[in-house]
Amino acid sequence: MRVLMFFFSILLTSASALNITRDTPLTKAFSQVLDVILSQDKVLLVWVEVRAKVVAPLVRVVVWVCLAMSVMMLVEALFMGLVSLVVKVLKMRPEKRYRWEAMTGDNDDDAEMGHCEFPMVLIQIPMYNEKEVYQLSIGAACGLSWPSDRMIIQVLDDSTDLIVKELVELECKIWASKGMNINYEVRDNRKGYKGGALREGMEHPYVQQCDFVAIFDADFQPEADFLMRTIPFLKYNSEIALVQARWEFVNSKKCMMTRVQKMSLDYHFKVEQEAGSSTFAFFGFNGTAGVWRISALNEVGGWMDRTTVEDMDLAVRASLKGWNFVYVGDLKVKSELPSTFKAYRYQQHRWTCGAANLFRKMAVEIVKAKEVSLWKKFYVLYSFFLVRKVVAHIVTFFFYCIVIPTSVLIPEVEIPVWGIVHIPTTITLLNAIRNPSSIHLLVFWVVFENVMSMHRMKATLIGLFEAGGVDEWVVTEKLGDALLAKSETGLLPEKPPIRLRDRLNFSELALGVFLLLCASYDVAYGNNYYYVYIYLQAIAFFIMGFGYVGTSVPTLNNARPI
Repeated sequence: MRVLMFFFSILLTSASALNITRDTPLTKAFSQVLDVILSQDKVLLVWVEVRAKVVAPLVRVVVWVCLAMSVMMLVEALFMGLVSLVVKVLKMRPEKRYRWEAMTGDNDDDAEMGHCEFPMVLIQIPMYNEKEVYQLSIGAACGLSWPSDRMIIQVLDDSTDLIVKELVELECKIWASKGMNINYEVRDNRKGYKGGALREGMEHPYVQQCDFVAIFDADFQPEADFLMRTIPFLKYNSEIALVQARWEFVNSKKCMMTRVQKMSLDYHFKVEQEAGSSTFAFFGFNGTAGVWRISALNEVGGWMDRTTVEDMDLAVRASLKGWNFVYVGDLKVKSELPSTFKAYRYQQHRWTCGAANLFRKMAVEIVKAKEVSLWKKFYVLYSFFLVRKVVAHIVTFFFYCIVIPTSVLIPEVEIPVWGIVHIPTTITLLNAIRNPSSIHLLVFWVVFENVMSMHRMKATLIGLFEAGGVDEWVVTEKLGDALLAKSETGLLPEKPPIRLRDRLNFSELALGVFLLLCASYDVAYGNNYYYVYIYLQAIAFFIMGFGYVGTSVPTLNNARPI
């Protein structure tokens, strides 16, 4: 700006020396341009002054708040990582911490009497238009190594597709003809969604015969020994209310999106769930692949539908009544990851928004709880909810995708190296330690999680303030093993072309443009290397914004998106 002013001043001076009056068109034009430049320069000076005295101090406050939250995340990650490492190194399996005896039921004198030591178990399988996977889950449940006369299978079908309902009912009849005690249950509404279906399922008279209830979502396939390995914890330890198994994924290598999902969920199970189980005997129930003591479930009021995370709600209420939970990390149950960006986004919204909303509803109740120790209340309130369900989502997006890029436009603000490099690097490496086979994907994991954090932060705020969409529930659609195999061999029908506008995600594209501008500004005028990270993040936002993430495999009937 000052260079232009100098240039035009020379021109005007030269004109004066040549006796060119100011009334000529040329000198008038020069004067007008100079006036504009001078006015813009004044505006620039005002902006610099405001930026230094008002904007920069505000941004510094925001930076230090984000740094404080980052430290909270780091301490939490170090604590959980240390506990997980100790458990792994010392081989502190739950069978060693709690009484556990194998159940055989062998009795040479009377085979019927041999079944007496086996408690009655209810198997619940909630479903909703699960055309691709219903046979897998029902077949796996019926194949459990447990006396058929000591097990009741309950298929809770909320399907709205009449063809699917007929198929599921027929499958139940087929297994019933083979001697399985299986019940096909439907209701005339979807009130409460999954939580409502589970609650009504527990109201049937035959449930009173059962001591425990195992829950499997429609895409979960437990191994035959699942009950043999979980029920002993409940049978021989009266203080345990829940036994949770780990998830294993049949489509984790389907695409880059499923690979990074596996990294996040492996960390959740191997570190978060393990740490909670081993220290405070508390963790959030994952909603499936777990077994509950029915008496504990009834004591705390059963299933509720006040949030979209009815499983977490039940776990917190049971914990506040003094019940303990056990996580069995080496017991894996096959399941399926959402392989389309749309399905994954809906799933993450439900999980994140529901957790934040539950925190809002139960914070005071947790503080007032009298049947648990102060340390356990602190763990549930601070560690489980505040840090992991609120702070983590806000910091990941707001600090790394907004504050840091914005700081390059405000040279008066400096972010400490330990906050912008050391802390995120440490947290990332702590995640990688438990996923050594995926360490080469760390960069993809970081940028992908940062993009998803935009949706998670939005969902967190919706849950905390109970804004519109707080009760939004969209069932995550599944492909199933058969369809996955067909998609890999090219046997699926040709999918119809997808219009560009249907692929676009405008919020991601907008953030991509913002990050691109910030990175370019940093290259031109900055004195740091933030642009390396910002450019990478911008590319990730553009890739997901243009829809080049996940799969677009059609359903078998090619009738609806996945």
